[in-house]
Amino acid sequence: MEHGSDEYYMKMALAEAEKAAARNEVPVGAVVVAGGTVIARAHNLTETLNDPTAHAEMQAITAATSYLGGKYLTGCTVYVTIEPCIMCAGALAWSQVSVLVWGAADPKKGYTATGAALLHPKTVVRSGVLGRECSEMMKTFFRKKRK
Repeated sequence: MEHGSDEYYMKMALAEAEKAAARNEVPVGAVVVAGGTVIARAHNLTETLNDPTAHAEMQAITAATSYLGGKYLTGCTVYVTIEPCIMCAGALAWSQVSVLVWGAADPKKGYTATGAALLHPKTVVRSGVLGRECSEMMKTFFRKKRK
């Protein structure tokens, strides 16, 4: 796996998702990259913080904008293991993220079910990166929950 490739950074997002699962959180992870440097890593914290908005993407946006000292993620790429929901897609739009890369589709709650127009018009989207691995992590988590 080549350093700097989408797969390389998605593996980092998967590691964040594993941290979420270890905390009994839905296993979603996110990483923000600027100029080849990881500037934020995050995972779901909705249970831990008792906050329905504490999705991995929201945590990553907050950490990245804090790191950069501004509210925009222009020139940044956000890697997230699962297709963002409409709340997160809206936040990514407001942050003006340049590139969004996600792993597995979320046909029930993903933003594309509502419309891809939720993102900033200049945002480039690449989907399906390590999609099988990302999807399997979610399936495994929910299978354990149902036992």
